[in-house]
Amino acid sequence: MKPYPLLFQPEMKERVWGGRALEQFGLTLPEGHIGEGWMIGDHPNGTTKVVNGELAGLGLDQIREQYGQDFFGIKGFSEKNGRFPLLIKLLDCQDDLSVQVHPNDHYDRLPQGELGKTEMWYILDAKPGAKIIYGLNDGVTREQLAEAIAGNRILDCLQEITVEAGDSFYIPAGTVHALGAGVLVAEIQQNSDSTYRLYDYNRLGLDGKPRELHIEDSLNVIAYEGSGASHMKTELVSTNEWLTLAHSPFFVTEKGKVEQAWPLQTSNDSFVIHIICDGSGTIRWADGELTVKPGECYLLPANLGDYTLTGSMTVLRSYLP
Repeated sequence: MKPYPLLFQPEMKERVWGGRALEQFGLTLPEGHIGEGWMIGDHPNGTTKVVNGELAGLGLDQIREQYGQDFFGIKGFSEKNGRFPLLIKLLDCQDDLSVQVHPNDHYDRLPQGELGKTEMWYILDAKPGAKIIYGLNDGVTREQLAEAIAGNRILDCLQEITVEAGDSFYIPAGTVHALGAGVLVAEIQQNSDSTYRLYDYNRLGLDGKPRELHIEDSLNVIAYEGSGASHMKTELVSTNEWLTLAHSPFFVTEKGKVEQAWPLQTSNDSFVIHIICDGSGTIRWADGELTVKPGECYLLPANLGDYTLTGSMTVLRSYLP
């Protein structure tokens, strides 16, 4: 089996805050408010299947079982559950998301086999004035936050940031956060679906009932002394060079601008994921070439070796540290 860049059929998730913006990438959406496209995933709540090449029709879990370390690399498995370690999403936020926080791998109330959730956001598009919630105000303690929640004053404890396309946010486990209405986001995260809601604007869910909050778990896992969260503008001053957006224990994500042929290679340590943000171009390797477009997310096997990006496009590259 010769390796090649894998493209997957996304798993679409309806969310009360979602919309239809993912259609702009040529994706077919089911009816409803589609908030999340799980683009590359190997999780009990969503496993994507290959749509191109010889492996078309196989799920990422089946590829893991059949090709293992050759495709995923020496580091390419979760030590906790053996699955593919990352989950790649596109998010369409037509309304505000709940104020939430994620646990780390060591939280003792995680479901069996579930990971914690450190993640990062890259803002693909943002309406003028769009905002996110990103961390607590300085000095807020557990006791103060609990009192604010009880008094319906939680928003007084939270930092709000105005965002624009190209902004990048690193969100380690323990960071209180929420995407706001009017943003389109690429999300790279640990392979986890664990979210604890602190506040949801007294909103009803898709079933017409108030959505569950997880106050005790949230208060338990928040990093009150700081989680190591960081954010940056990502304007690129040159082409065919990588700008590091996030370097976590779980993934490295970089941004690059392709303007001329850019020779690259995978290593035996890790697969590489490329998210096409804008523009168009190709991925060439020893045995073929693929034309790529915005919104597509490719998994390049660790044993692919040399490959070349061509065209005029902005790409994100993620791999295991």
